[in-house]
Amino acid sequence: MSVVVAAVNIAVDDADTQNLLNLLTNPDVALCSVTPECGSIYLVQLQEAKNDKTGAGDTGSGWMMNKAKEGHKFYFNINTMEYAWERPETVVKDHSLLTREEIQKVVTAVTAEHDRELLFKSNEPIIVKLQARIRGYQAREAFNNRMNFMKTQLPAIVQIQAWYRGQRQHKKYRQRLGELKENEDSAIKIQAQVRMYLARQKYKERQKYYKANEPQIVKIQAAWRSNMARHDYMQLMHAENPPISVVRKFVHLLDQSDIDYTEEIDLQKLRQQVVTEIRSNQQLELDLDQMDIKIGLLVKNRITLQDVITHDRKLKNYKENTRGSVNKGLKALSKESRERLEAYQHLFYLLQTNPRYLAKLIFEMPQSRTTKFMESVILTLYNYASNQREEYLLLKLFKTALEEEISSKVDKMSDIVTGNPMVVKMIVGFNRNARGQGSLRELLNPLVKAVLEDKNLAINTNPIEVYKAWVNQMETQSGKASGLPYDATNEQALEHEEVRQRIDQSVQALRKATDLFLKHILGALDKIPYGMRYMAKVMRDALKKKFPDAPEKDVLKIVGNLIYYRYINSAIVAPDAFDIIDVTANKGLTTDQRRNLGSVAKILQFAASNKGFGGDSAHLASMNSYIREAHEKFKKYFKEACDVEEPDVVFNIDQYTDVTMVTKPVIFISIREIVDTHQLLLDHQDALAPDHSDLLHELLEDLGDTPDSDILLGDVDETSNKTQLEKSEITLTLSNKYEVPEGDQTDINNMVIRTKRMVVDVIRCQPGENLTQILNTPATDEQEEEHAALVKKRDKVDKRATDKEANLVRQQSVMSETRLALSTMKTKVKKNLHALVLAGVVSHKDHYQAIVNMIVQDIRNQRRYRQRRKQEMIRIRDTFQSLSTKRAFFEEQIDYYNRYVKTCLDNLRTKGKKNSQAF
Repeated sequence: MSVVVAAVNIAVDDADTQNLLNLLTNPDVALCSVTPECGSIYLVQLQEAKNDKTGAGDTGSGWMMNKAKEGHKFYFNINTMEYAWERPETVVKDHSLLTREEIQKVVTAVTAEHDRELLFKSNEPIIVKLQARIRGYQAREAFNNRMNFMKTQLPAIVQIQAWYRGQRQHKKYRQRLGELKENEDSAIKIQAQVRMYLARQKYKERQKYYKANEPQIVKIQAAWRSNMARHDYMQLMHAENPPISVVRKFVHLLDQSDIDYTEEIDLQKLRQQVVTEIRSNQQLELDLDQMDIKIGLLVKNRITLQDVITHDRKLKNYKENTRGSVNKGLKALSKESRERLEAYQHLFYLLQTNPRYLAKLIFEMPQSRTTKFMESVILTLYNYASNQREEYLLLKLFKTALEEEISSKVDKMSDIVTGNPMVVKMIVGFNRNARGQGSLRELLNPLVKAVLEDKNLAINTNPIEVYKAWVNQMETQSGKASGLPYDATNEQALEHEEVRQRIDQSVQALRKATDLFLKHILGALDKIPYGMRYMAKVMRDALKKKFPDAPEKDVLKIVGNLIYYRYINSAIVAPDAFDIIDVTANKGLTTDQRRNLGSVAKILQFAASNKGFGGDSAHLASMNSYIREAHEKFKKYFKEACDVEEPDVVFNIDQYTDVTMVTKPVIFISIREIVDTHQLLLDHQDALAPDHSDLLHELLEDLGDTPDSDILLGDVDETSNKTQLEKSEITLTLSNKYEVPEGDQTDINNMVIRTKRMVVDVIRCQPGENLTQILNTPATDEQEEEHAALVKKRDKVDKRATDKEANLVRQQSVMSETRLALSTMKTKVKKNLHALVLAGVVSHKDHYQAIVNMIVQDIRNQRRYRQRRKQEMIRIRDTFQSLSTKRAFFEEQIDYYNRYVKTCLDNLRTKGKKNSQAF
């Protein structure tokens, strides 16, 4: 035991917790209540006990005394390992050593403390609750005692506190007042310094705050400015009478910038490219069709191979020259030719803007020449509706011609369906082959491709064909004759269960495919071009006017014939012919694919015209209920298709638009077409304009009686091909010979335009609450200088736009008055406004708000025009890309025909060699 006790002392000195814990639990030392979790605490407490004991006596002798279980004392030296049961005289107790009893005392205390802590932890919620209740009781007791005291002594307490506070405050006040009176000057200086310091600190803190939050402040300011700008913009766009302060912020949008002119130049070039490409593709398509015919005649030995080779050389020339004609401007012509063309510019402007001449000319010509006239002259005159102005004018022409045809040529409504009305054919041809081709492709391409790519789709509702296919299949599979007659009537074929099942399967597939087409077409009304829908509206109104007693359903059938049968149906039946899908020259649609598409188109046509199956097609009578349901949907569709606004609203164009345009209208036309059109007008001028004072007669007199291409061509080299030169396209900048001269203020509408332009410059350079105040306030020198700088800036932009490379013709008649001095311009504005007041256009009571509203409308229209111009450029680029793709397909066909002709020549040479050898 003593040895273990000695070891414990050594472990304490060594601060060895683990060894100490092992020794304390040694059975030889017989210590009680040793807990392993308290090992580190045992060490600390034993070290403290040992340190406390060391100061009580001698140390270093190594002798310690321990008691045995029986109570006998045992002396042991830890250094020499000597021991004795009785204390020798030479033994000196070592106070630096702990005995077993002292160790047991420390262990018992530490363990007891540990057990107490565990007890507290296990009963902590109860202890906390007990303490809380005791404290709560004590606090309530103290509070109740205090409240009882306060209630009994409250008046005295309040009085004492009030008196004490008052005395103390009076004393402070008197002392402070005395100090301030004694040091008034110093106080003022100190106050000033303090205020300055506080203000400077506040300013620095605020500046520091701004710098620390600069990004957020910038965002807030930007949001505020944008909110104000948005508010002004909403007022401009939607307020009934926008204030002039708001209008002044946006009038700069009416200026034509370099970007506007650049876009106009790019757009003009794109239009020229598209028109040229359309004309070239049309001619190339005609020549390819002729090549098809010639090859067919060659196969039948109706023509010689030399005829085919000659035509093939013509096609090769097309491929070598990517355009069918060479573009040529006015500057490439002689002076006499240019003067002649200027007269034609006036003539074609009149024809373009007045649809009644061409509308009458269409019906004066033989029907055989109308299509060619339509493609070569009318569409050229309107640039194939390559911009909104020309589309607007072309629609006006179609409207006039269609109303004339229905009024004079149609005796009953069914004539439009059973016959082939000239104008209807022109309208459909234009919308399907020019502007509407992209829309038609977008509408039908996914539907047609779904049918073509479905390899399992095989629609055949012809009983005889189904019967023959079934018989052939049985005989092929069995290798034996079926015993059934190969030829059979519909009734005989339908007697077989297999035939009926196959037809039922085809009917189900047909209904599913048709329903897919129907839903997509009905849900894509916006894909139908506006021009087509407007013509449907014109047709409906014209029919109602001609046949007022006709039921609406009959009128809608005729409208449906235009929209579906003539415009959509053919593209479903022959998608390769209308560029709905992309095909190569040597790969077309299979018979099954054409039959599938034809079957779908037939059901849709029956639904559009409300026809059903009967007679020989009685086996398809189950489709009649579906057709009737679809017809009701089609009626609603056709009715909604006619619900469009007038072109004036859609395109925002009227008879004065040309005066305010950035550039004058331009067309691209060949010399031969100019001469032919002139000749047609001469031949039919009395029918077109019965009144000899009509403007058309005057313009034709200016040009002379006999059109001659030589005058336009000028001097031509003998080596030049005159026929080819006549096909050369030239650029005609159209102009109105009868435009109101500059300075003439007799026309009210023209005066309004000029006044608006001047008012824009006035309010831009001079602010004010209303137009009356601005006009009555003299302009300052700074405002005059600002206006002069504006005029110079505008001149520079115009100069860049009208240089040789830009080749734009700027409208100058409206702009000349804005070059006046600001004060002179204001005087002229006052004079014009007075005239407009007398004409009832504006009123001075509302400070001429009507003219301000007109300017606001111009700003709105300018914004829409710029947006539409960008959209038009995108659309024209897409159109040009489509035309280039189509031309690539034609060139692929040319290569295919070249290979065919080469093969024929090779075969002919081989045959010639064999004949020579045989000879």
